[in-house]
Amino acid sequence: MKISKKVAVYVVLIIATIFFLFPIYMLVITSMKSLQEVNTTSSWSFPTHFDFSGFVTAWNGISQGFVNSFEFTIPAVIFSILLGSLGGFALTKLKFKGSNVIFMFLLFGMFLSYQVVLIPLVKFMAALGLYGNIWSLIITNTAYGIPITTLIFRNFYSSIPTSLIEASQVDGANTFQIYSRIIIPLSIPGIVVASIWQFTNIWNNFLFGLILGSMPNIRPVTVMLNNLNGAMMAQWNTLMAGALITAIPTLIVYLVAGKYFVKGLLGGAVKG
Repeated sequence: MKISKKVAVYVVLIIATIFFLFPIYMLVITSMKSLQEVNTTSSWSFPTHFDFSGFVTAWNGISQGFVNSFEFTIPAVIFSILLGSLGGFALTKLKFKGSNVIFMFLLFGMFLSYQVVLIPLVKFMAALGLYGNIWSLIITNTAYGIPITTLIFRNFYSSIPTSLIEASQVDGANTFQIYSRIIIPLSIPGIVVASIWQFTNIWNNFLFGLILGSMPNIRPVTVMLNNLNGAMMAQWNTLMAGALITAIPTLIVYLVAGKYFVKGLLGGAVKG
């Protein structure tokens, strides 16, 4: 590549980086301003002095939602990964009549918008006596996660040689032993990908939390963040501080497991 082309590529990348990082810059500097400074200075100007009162106010308003989100996000991630792994294993290594049709219907579930199922969902949870209960959020997020986790594991398990399964069967291993002792240890990259995907989607979900989290003791952090908005005037420093606090768990997940996420995606894309 010629030097001029390299320079052009780097210029475009730098501009794109600035474009995507600018909202984060605005988020951080606004959260560190006092409300008076937010209302009297330019939006992108650096704080004249650091004021962390917005973080205190935001945390007092969303701390319970922070705990609530962990209480239903972690179980929903675990259940959806377990069921998706079992489904992916069955669809790839336990071939049976109609498996492709079942997979097609599972994929169809990925394209159902949340709004389409809200009324039936509320009625269903009310009939089970779970409306306003933390389990309504766990079950709903698990169910909505099964199609994508099944797809992830199905693609990943397709790269595992069938001869490995057949050799295990010759050695006398049953289906459960093959799954637990062979498939699961090989599934770590797929589990990481599915975990990051599910955690991010469930943690950031607003609509299910708003509709099903009718009781204050189960409202997720995204709903409580929305409730920080003042009735008369938006306190932007508090809102930005709350948004920053809310983003911390997903940011930590990506920082810790980001490289494994890329490896897992590549691993599922390469056939064995």
